[in-house]
Amino acid sequence: MAANPAPNSMYLQNIDEVRKVFQRFDSNGDGKISTEELSGVLEALGSSTSADQVAKMMAEIDTDKDGHINLEEFAAFCKGDADPYNSAEKELREAFELYDQDHDGKISAAELHLILTRLGEHCTVADCAGMISSVDSDGDGFVSFDEFKKMMTTNNAAA
Repeated sequence: MAANPAPNSMYLQNIDEVRKVFQRFDSNGDGKISTEELSGVLEALGSSTSADQVAKMMAEIDTDKDGHINLEEFAAFCKGDADPYNSAEKELREAFELYDQDHDGKISAAELHLILTRLGEHCTVADCAGMISSVDSDGDGFVSFDEFKKMMTTNNAAA
């Protein structure tokens, strides 16, 4: 499972964040995300994703076709491709929209707190504001889609 570090150097800068998100999905801690875990997280986030849609998501992300998403596959999904119209970009947009509860194009500390609480995290709104400030490149107190995407792909490497 050795990775070639050269082509993935930007990705490696945010592996801790990717790992944290992966662990939220991997509810039983076995190192892989099952269809049931993916479906459960989507449901907890308020998504009414059908079993067919979850199966399609699994098929896209599970590149080794073993029926589970491992950390490497999840990281590749989070990284996305250069093509802005690819499915990874679409999935990132959908994930963003789950957090953006009022659909105003930005994630507030209150929205982040709501979602993290639904996922079983114990944090305050102030903690969430701190998380937001760490990726809020324009200083408006919210996370825009571009900031969310940047966080998920390069961890603000250009900042």
